[in-house]
Amino acid sequence: MITPTPAFGAIIIGDEILSGKRQDGHFRQIINALNTRGLALAWCEMLGDDPARITACLQRSMASGDIVFSFGGIGATPDDFTRQCAATAASVELARHAGAVAEIEAQFGEGAYPKRVLMADFPLGAELIPNPINRVAGFSLHHHHFLPGFPEMAWPMLAWVLDHHYAHLFHQQPTIEAAIMVLDAGESQLLDLMNTIVKRYPTLKLFSLPRLDKRRSIELGVKGEPAAVSLAMDEIKAGVTAAGFEWNTI
Repeated sequence: MITPTPAFGAIIIGDEILSGKRQDGHFRQIINALNTRGLALAWCEMLGDDPARITACLQRSMASGDIVFSFGGIGATPDDFTRQCAATAASVELARHAGAVAEIEAQFGEGAYPKRVLMADFPLGAELIPNPINRVAGFSLHHHHFLPGFPEMAWPMLAWVLDHHYAHLFHQQPTIEAAIMVLDAGESQLLDLMNTIVKRYPTLKLFSLPRLDKRRSIELGVKGEPAAVSLAMDEIKAGVTAAGFEWNTI
């Protein structure tokens, strides 16, 4: 029996991303990590180091039932707000997590105190996400998974969460994508055809990507369950031909 697949979301946090001081890589990484497991990213938000915005975003996403990965802001410097915002969004207190303390102590010994151990303060009820680089754990709460901003730490932790908690969702709904390149056409000229396809195949996602190269063209296609994609593409090809436009298979 196929289990309905929940939506996956991402939250990327940090002023340095929005200011351009650092280039984000998490967006592409989570797309790839999900896609290789037969899953897909439904949404992504990028936020600065603003506690009110972070809390509001987490309140919305926790209420949604989505599975969410949050990157950044779980350190202990004055510009790291994610741990407290997660606690506020979940209406719980921050508390020192014994397992997180043990990990930090194992890595740093006496150097865990008095500052590094602050990163073991998690929202009550949180579960640990092991950090293979320096053992400063991330945490999970209400289907939200909070990871560091550093890619070398966050990305293996992302993979660990997916493989340990969501393997039952992998490759449950096989999907494919197919498209043609329609030549010398504008989207408005194919809008009726697109609407017809959307109505006839509600389980598929239609996409239309115009290209303004030397020759105007549109990449037109659908993605979803293989049999439905095949039928829809046959109708798209026939409809484009009937409208008088040339097309090439991609």
